[in-house]
Amino acid sequence: MKTEKKSRMQRLFEKGEFVVTAELGPPKSLDFSVLDRKIDLLSGVVDAVNLTDNQTAIARISSIAAGLYVMKAGLEPVIQMACRDRNRLAIQADLLGACLHGITNVLCLTGDHQCMGNHPGAKHVFDIDSIQLIQIVKNMRDKGVFQNGDEIRNSKKSDLFPPYFFIGGAANPFAEPFEWRVSRLEKKIEAGIDFIQTQCIYDMDRFGQWMKEVVDRGLHKKAKIMAGITPIKSLGMARYMRDNVAGVTVPDSVIQRMEKVENVKEEGIKFAVEQIRQFREMEGIAGVHIMAIEWEDAVKGMVESSGLLPRPKVS
Repeated sequence: MKTEKKSRMQRLFEKGEFVVTAELGPPKSLDFSVLDRKIDLLSGVVDAVNLTDNQTAIARISSIAAGLYVMKAGLEPVIQMACRDRNRLAIQADLLGACLHGITNVLCLTGDHQCMGNHPGAKHVFDIDSIQLIQIVKNMRDKGVFQNGDEIRNSKKSDLFPPYFFIGGAANPFAEPFEWRVSRLEKKIEAGIDFIQTQCIYDMDRFGQWMKEVVDRGLHKKAKIMAGITPIKSLGMARYMRDNVAGVTVPDSVIQRMEKVENVKEEGIKFAVEQIRQFREMEGIAGVHIMAIEWEDAVKGMVESSGLLPRPKVS
């Protein structure tokens, strides 16, 4: 494998740096000023940005197209690839296309069900799930073969052969049954992931229990674990996350903390900074993934207050 194939994100992990990524949701229109604004807010602040793939099952600019756009602006993309909208043929075609243009960071997801979005009558695909997708990407990279075993031909003279990917997956430490959560992570690691980004974390005690089991099994040595952070923007948001978002646990203590202050945004950022500082000291955590949900203005302050600016450079 040639060094230049490795993404900046991968090289930072290999150097032992604490990696910072952020979510950058493509717009539901061709208004690229939306992307430009987010690029300006995140440039120099994070090491890479996740381009979501029709997040919440709503049609948007594709993750690959948006990834190419942010890459031209100097930001490193992590493209999300969801199984909801494509069969294995389309997924492999998109992966080859992304690699052709120099995109190597891929986050493999099953995807939100279409009933959650604004096209509930759309026909879902779900030809494969996220673990099978991880295996497909790994075999394309490590064996140079498609999912059916056919060789990816006619490219051996190219520097792009075999197609190279830095493979990511998602983990939810809070979904039930809790006792299965680490085992599911282990299955994704066995399938071939290189890094994991978790669901947003508010319950630090429960996350600590999950991480203890991760470390006890030595899984943090097999894949880089990135803790997910979503800063609380309002009291209504905190209550909604607690009551309506499956797989998210917001302790009453966090709600009560937000109820006691006049400026919830300020307190939400303060809480997120406290979390980042704790994650930096927690065994097994290799970085954080910030999902600010259309609040990219908050990201720089959070990263700076956590002592994570300037971001490290790689050769």
